Formats: sequence, structure tokens, C-alpha cells
Amino acid sequence: MRKFEKITHYQNESFDLPKRATTHSAGYDLASIEEVTINPKEIKMIPTGLKVAMNDDEVLLVFPRSSLGIKKGLTMANNVGVIDQDYYNSPINEGHIMIPIYNFGEVSQTVLKHERIAQGIFINYLKTDEDFTTEKRISGFGSTDK
Repeated sequence: MRKFEKITHYQNESFDLPKRATTHSAGYDLASIEEVTINPKEIKMIPTGLKVAMNDDEVLLVFPRSSLGIKKGLTMANNVGVIDQDYYNSPINEGHIMIPIYNFGEVSQTVLKHERIAQGIFINYLKTDEDFTTEKRISGFGSTDK
């Protein structure tokens, strides 16, 4: 099953789940659930209030929306986010999708509540024939190298 859900903390918030803008759009628009101001040369984690369930052989790749850089001088700090299937319901943060945004401009910028900042694209992936990994995820950003 592939679907976006609200995390528990934001269950009572009124906001739409991600959707594609047009019939042929590849990406699902991801928006900020809070207003966040980002100073020049600063990175802020932008909460979406979302988690995502997907099939075992899928990953959600997260890219910045093109308008983010052009209109505001903002981009994703990690360029492309990778949300693995086993991040869903992570015991540390319920699998909350957070978008790290970097302000490469010279003035502070505010990401508004419900402003679309990124897009997620579901992709199938392959594994090598020698892949016998049995490790389990316990958290998010950088957790698999701890």
C-alpha cells in the first residue's frame, strides 16, 4: 500500500494530503505545516506533518520545487531526500517527513504554513543478488550509520 498520512501530532490540524498538480505530474507536492523563517546561510528543518507508507521495493525521492530557488533563494540542504520504506512509523518520530531547507540568499525568507516547498516521487529500486541485509531502522536523518 502506498499512501501519505498525518502523523499523530498533527491529526487535528486541517491540511490536505499531498497530491499531484496535474494528470502528468510525477511528483506529489509537499508543504510546510508551520511557518518557519530561515536566515541567510541557515538550514532549518521544515515539518510537513506527514509520514508515508509504501511497498518494500519502493523509495520516495524528495526534490525541491523549482520555484523555491527562483522566487526565494532557498533549496534543500541535502539536494535530494531519500525516504526509505522502513522509515514509516519510526519509533523515534513516527516517520515524520522533514525537509531541510537552506537559505543561500542574502535576506531572511519565510516559508509560510501550507506553502508547497518540495515534491516527492515514488521510485522502484533493485538490490544486488548478494544483498542479505537484516538491519532495522531506528530513526531518520543519518541514523543508519550510527
